[in-house]
Amino acid sequence: MNFYDVIKTRRSVRLYHSTPVSPDKLERIWEAVRWAPSACNLQPWRFLLVKSDAMRARVSRYLQPWVMTAPLIIVGLGHRKLGWRRDGQSYHEVDVAIAFEHLVLAAAAEGLGTCWICAFDRQGMRLALNLDEDWDPVAVTPLGYPNDPTPRPPRKTIGDIVSEV
Repeated sequence: MNFYDVIKTRRSVRLYHSTPVSPDKLERIWEAVRWAPSACNLQPWRFLLVKSDAMRARVSRYLQPWVMTAPLIIVGLGHRKLGWRRDGQSYHEVDVAIAFEHLVLAAAAEGLGTCWICAFDRQGMRLALNLDEDWDPVAVTPLGYPNDPTPRPPRKTIGDIVSEV
């Protein structure tokens, strides 16, 4: 699929088929994530692929029920101390966001659905995943084959979002 077609077809999917995602598709997605840029190339991220029933049950307390319809759940983590810093602030969240966008676009190119979720209890998710305090759960997405007939919502025009100054 053409890159611009991938961008235009990607949408937030909120219902999934239970069909497993093949390892070759996952490998191509992880390869796309691996090449994401980060400040000073520090790559302060990790991605957890939540598959087991036990771990899915643990994280489900912090996610909306429809997320659990997907066969896989991915949690994007950023390391607070390994991310590029300026004025005492870590920019790990930006780096994770860039890599996460590579993930959702690669998933769309593979015919898979995702839904970027950042509204969840981070501390609860950290505890559910037994994470060290330095690892910050930044974003979550279900991953699977869409079973959601909802059409893609309209987008603003370029004139609405771009101004020359």
